[in-house]
This record gives sequence, C-alpha cells and structure tokens, in this order.
Amino acid sequence: MTAYDYRQDFPLLRENKTVYIDNAATAQRPDCVLEAEKRFYETANANPLRGFYPLSLAATEQYEEARKTVQKFIHAKSSKEIIFTRNTTESLNLVAYSYGLSNLREGDEIVVSIMEHHSNLLPWQMVARQTGAAIKFLECEMDGSFTDEAIENAVTPKTKFAAVTHISNVIGRVNPVEKIIEKVHGVGGVVLVDAAQSAPHIPIDVQKMDADFLAFSGHKLMAPMGIGVLYGKENLLNAMSPFLTGGEMIESVTREGAVFAELPHKFEAGTVNGGGAWGLKAAIDYLNSIGFEAIEEKENALTALAMEELKKIPHVHVIGSQDPKEHNGILNFTVDGVHPHDIASILDGAHVDVRAGHHCAQPLLAHLGVMVTTRASISFYNSEEDVLRLIEQVKNIRRLMGYDE
Repeated sequence: MTAYDYRQDFPLLRENKTVYIDNAATAQRPDCVLEAEKRFYETANANPLRGFYPLSLAATEQYEEARKTVQKFIHAKSSKEIIFTRNTTESLNLVAYSYGLSNLREGDEIVVSIMEHHSNLLPWQMVARQTGAAIKFLECEMDGSFTDEAIENAVTPKTKFAAVTHISNVIGRVNPVEKIIEKVHGVGGVVLVDAAQSAPHIPIDVQKMDADFLAFSGHKLMAPMGIGVLYGKENLLNAMSPFLTGGEMIESVTREGAVFAELPHKFEAGTVNGGGAWGLKAAIDYLNSIGFEAIEEKENALTALAMEELKKIPHVHVIGSQDPKEHNGILNFTVDGVHPHDIASILDGAHVDVRAGHHCAQPLLAHLGVMVTTRASISFYNSEEDVLRLIEQVKNIRRLMGYDE
C-alpha cells in the first residue's frame, strides 16, 4: 500500500517545486485550515463576545469551541485555563509582566535554561532588572542534554520561578521538563514551559506534566499566523492582574476603576482573533486525524535519513545529539569554511528553503562554541525526495565556494 502524500493537502507545496524545510520557523497551512478561516469570515464575521444578534453569537460560539479544542489538545483541566494570545512570545511576556513583576523580588532566583529562545529569556531579564531577582542558568551538555547534576545545581531554595523550553529550536531534543518541574515545585517555585517547538510534534499533557504555565503558537502547527495560546493553572491566573486592558476584558468600569471579567476573558483585551482561533481548531483537528504516532514515525525516519547522509559529507558537522530520534526534525549543521548565510543562499538557488543565523538563541550557540548555523527543520509532510535534494546541494557547497574538492 502506497503511503499517503501529505503534500497534497497543502496548496503551497503541491503547486510549488520548492523544498520547504524551515518548519521550525513556521509550518505550511493545509487546505482545511485555510478553508476554516475563510468560512469563518464568510459565515460568522462579527465581533465575538460583543453582540446578541445571531452573527455575533455564531462568532462567539466558534471562538469558544476553538478554546475547548485547545483544552483537550493539551489536556487542561478547564477551558478557563486557555488564554488566546497572538503567539508564544506574547504568552511568555504575559506571564513575565502579570506574574513575574508581582511575585518576584530581590533575593529570589529565576532559573532559565541556556537553550531558551530569546523570547523566553528577555522577559525574565526584564523581570530581574525591575525586581532585583537574579537569573540562574541551567546549563546543558554539548549534545543538548541536561544532567541530573545540572538540574540539582540550578534549582536552590531561592528558586521561585523557572522558564524552560520543552524542545529547543536549535538542539531539537525533548527536555526533561517533568523532572525540572518536580524539582522546582519541591522548593516552592513556579514553572513556565515554552512548547512552541513541541506542540506540532509530540503529545502534551499539562496535568501529567504539572506545568504551571505553558505557551505555544498556532502558526508552528499549521494554524494561521497571529493566534497563540497561554495555558495557566486556574488558581495562578485568577491571582494575576491583566497584562493588557480595554475591550471585553472588563465586567464594569467606573470613573475610579474597573472590575475585570472572569477567566479566561480578563486576559484577552480588545477585539479577539476569531478567524485565527477557528483556524487553530482546524489545524488541531487535522493533526489529530493523522495522529502523533504517525507524525513521529515519519519525522524520525526523515531525520535519520538526513543525518545519515549529512555525516557522509566531509566538513559537515551536525549540532547536538548524534541520535536522530533526539532531534524531532530539527537539524542544525555547519560546513567548514562556509558561512551559513552563504549555505542558505546556495540552497535557495536550488529552491531548498532553510534557515541560517543564530535562531534567536545566541547564548546557546555561544555555549556550544558556534556563532551561527544552518537549520533544516523537517515536518511529516516532507518527503525522502525533499531530504535527498537537500543532501545533494550540501555536497556541492564547498566546491561552489571555491574549495578544490
């Protein structure tokens, strides 16, 4: 039986000869997601939560149905714990401003892993500057792993907060967040998990994980751009002040002040992204229809093929673990004597789309001893042909740059 070609579900991929392997930056959108967002604006285009006429009620119903879909997707206890934002970055900043500034003080420690995306580092540097709390880094090994000793050294009785990524956008391996959460909870701290790279690839259960907060973006799992998610335990969210104010996040307003709305709406100021939320629901439904077991199997096979072939090429070095199953489709590599921007330019000329740069993870790359890399990030809708086109081009890079090989 021939395996289904998922590229046929994606208009950009079936109508374009480009090999798109920059999925860690953003995913492509399948027909069902594009159609869902289009249908929202064609059939329910009114301001959700604002009106009592049928069109607005329909928009509200779809918006809240999308919230329940997210709740089930990450196994949250209540839909009240699901806050819609613009993206992971906004979700992380919401926690920093609404929780961090109010609950951290001088003498406290904020544990941040060395592999955090800048979006999960810069907000905590801001909190540290404004509160007097200190940032303490959880260091990783050269293969991207966290040892028990490193976790023990990072978490102390002074630890009041930890911000850790579930999967690094550079290393690609799944971090032991459950172990870190248990350790931080043991000293009375709170943990925020950045799931931007994990949500599209592996199942998430926030209750089993016992995460206090968890954030991810819709666009990385095939939903429209401009819709993101923050999960937070209900008791923590209830105790927090809103990050933004205005619009439907109020219960009442007087000359002297305001009473804020109940969860989750007190954190959703202004007109919400109803079409984006409905598109996110469609993306989650599409992912669920395939199943994470099939997704992991396909992505692991393609990653193994890519790593096996890259290792055969002289002067090419893959960053992180040498086990393809620990990359979750994310492969960062360097080529001796060739800048990653030149690598990306050469690949672009062959219609192979990759990312080159520091990947918003400069402290991690400095820790690993490299300044910039080239990143190929694979999704289940990629094919063996895509991987082999990448490999054929990488084989020629040093020759094209003038090396006598």
